Amino acid sequence: MGRPSRPLLTRDGIMRAALALVDEEGTEALSTTRIAARLGVKGPSLYNYVASRDEIITGISDLIVAEMDLDPTVQPWTAALDAWARSYRAALARHPNMVPLLASRPTRSLAALQGYACAFAMLRQAGWPEEHVLSVVQSIEYLLIGSALHLNRPHETAWTDEALPAGLEPLRNAPPDFRERAFETGLAALIRSFQESLNDLQARRSD
Repeated sequence: MGRPSRPLLTRDGIMRAALALVDEEGTEALSTTRIAARLGVKGPSLYNYVASRDEIITGISDLIVAEMDLDPTVQPWTAALDAWARSYRAALARHPNMVPLLASRPTRSLAALQGYACAFAMLRQAGWPEEHVLSVVQSIEYLLIGSALHLNRPHETAWTDEALPAGLEPLRNAPPDFRERAFETGLAALIRSFQESLNDLQARRSD
């Protein structure tokens, strides 16, 4: 009688199992033991493919970044930036449990660094001076991460304390899609401001 076959492990399979675990149970559940259990193996088996929990988090980051789409061939550059921002936010929204962890650690994901390089190249091509490209990208990221952190946060609508300040009607009467409206407002304002800033920079250089 032959020996039972062992599950085939791959680094990609480990990362996908880890991401599924975090999606379902949160980052507190992320451990080699829990990942191995999902894959039907013992915890030490994973160390033939990954060296640490930190490497697993980086691998998960790569998977999430792969869901973001930046197409530098889209014209004008503001449309490319808008589409990238929306795909970035959608990727974070699919994996909300990872957002606080990603926001709190340095960028080590090669896929994320490649994404930055592509975004910087697109902005340079559009005419942005080198000293501005990082600020443009990070301004968009701050909006996206802040938006993603609030996607699943409960909204308090039952304030009854008479001592609360007057004028809170926008909070008390917020529509169900107020987070989407805030994102749309912020993104449109940022991109419009970027275009105006670039126009000003180019006008000053031509004087």
